[in-house]
Amino acid sequence: MFDRSQAPQFQTIQHVTIPAIQAYTLDNGLPLRVVNAGEQPVLRLELIFPAGGWYETSPGAAYFGIRMLGEGTRTRTAAQISEAFDQYGAFPEFSPGNDRANLTTYCLARHLPTLLPVIQDILHESVFPEKELETLKSISLQTLKVNLEKTAYVASQHLREGLFGADHPYGRNQSEALIASISQQTVREFYDRRIAGKPFTLFLSGRVSEHEVALLNQAFGQEKVSDSSAETSPKHSVKNRKPTGITIERPDSLQSSIRLGKRLFTRRHPDYFKFMVLNEVFGGYFGSRLMKNIREEKGFTYGISSNLTSMAHEGYFVLGTDVKKENTAQTLEEIAKEIARLQTEPVPADELETVQNYMIGSFVGALNTPFEIADRQKTVYFDDLPANFYQTYVEHIRAVTSDDVRDMARQYLDVASMQEVVVGGK
Repeated sequence: MFDRSQAPQFQTIQHVTIPAIQAYTLDNGLPLRVVNAGEQPVLRLELIFPAGGWYETSPGAAYFGIRMLGEGTRTRTAAQISEAFDQYGAFPEFSPGNDRANLTTYCLARHLPTLLPVIQDILHESVFPEKELETLKSISLQTLKVNLEKTAYVASQHLREGLFGADHPYGRNQSEALIASISQQTVREFYDRRIAGKPFTLFLSGRVSEHEVALLNQAFGQEKVSDSSAETSPKHSVKNRKPTGITIERPDSLQSSIRLGKRLFTRRHPDYFKFMVLNEVFGGYFGSRLMKNIREEKGFTYGISSNLTSMAHEGYFVLGTDVKKENTAQTLEEIAKEIARLQTEPVPADELETVQNYMIGSFVGALNTPFEIADRQKTVYFDDLPANFYQTYVEHIRAVTSDDVRDMARQYLDVASMQEVVVGGK
């Protein structure tokens, strides 16, 4: 019989081993990275292009250009493309991002030979039909109108714009005018400039054998691609922007959405792990200080959280919550108080240990599938991190001390240095 009055025994995690990434080079020089893990014969094939918003010359071209890839080729309609995947229980994803664009296929390993010609067709023969483009624009416009009614969405928009600028790829937001300006020529030019015949990286994860590697070399390694050494990344500088407070009144709204943030750094920064522990204590998980104060003690919100977002060229800290409008000012005061505590009082040893155990446990728990492992390895690859970045994750987290947390709070969590956005009212 279990003695339910006693907590079960547990063992802290001291080291994590992640399956190594296997590096291949196709005949034409394209890099292929393989994560061979898992017992099920399932694969995820990703073609990853430097073709995100960072590379746009016309705002919105990356988003619509990538999303349109599955909407028709010279030999297949959008319906025929969908049917080609559906009949084999496979599905594609066309994912535009800030820095990169992904053409992803999930399938059973035995169906990869059949699906590769379809993927090649999408990659080389897309035609961006006018009717499908107008449908996508209409859907995007309706989605935008719905989102603009949400205080949380508007607050996040204004925060990013305030941190990076409306013309910067990381601060640019969709608008009705931007959507209306997208034309077939716009997306076609982006496709020709960033996708067609251009270098990309392949990531294959799942239960992979040399047979699948050979198939990819046969499908993609014989194609002519442009010389990647001639490709240069555009430069987008962020002007020094004085932190401001923005309040957007919404008289009919019962709640206010609060966002606080500031530009910080990426995973390559030497303070990255120390700041991540600070963030977890502050607002990174359900037991954080912000949750205990503003949710559990004050009852102002269902949830409040903070996070460090790391992109290829920039990183930023963001804190967000939604509260009743009449509690907005007091919530901001309590946030400032929690920051002051972190800057002046050492985090107790038991609280720090709990946070470290939680972070390590969550990290290990997020490595259950080969696709999750591949996501970690993609971060290492594209962010140009040390090969052992995640292998030493546990050691880095455990090495953070209470003094480190206090020092990070003093250095980076200065309220006066943060952009403040409130949508709803105070």
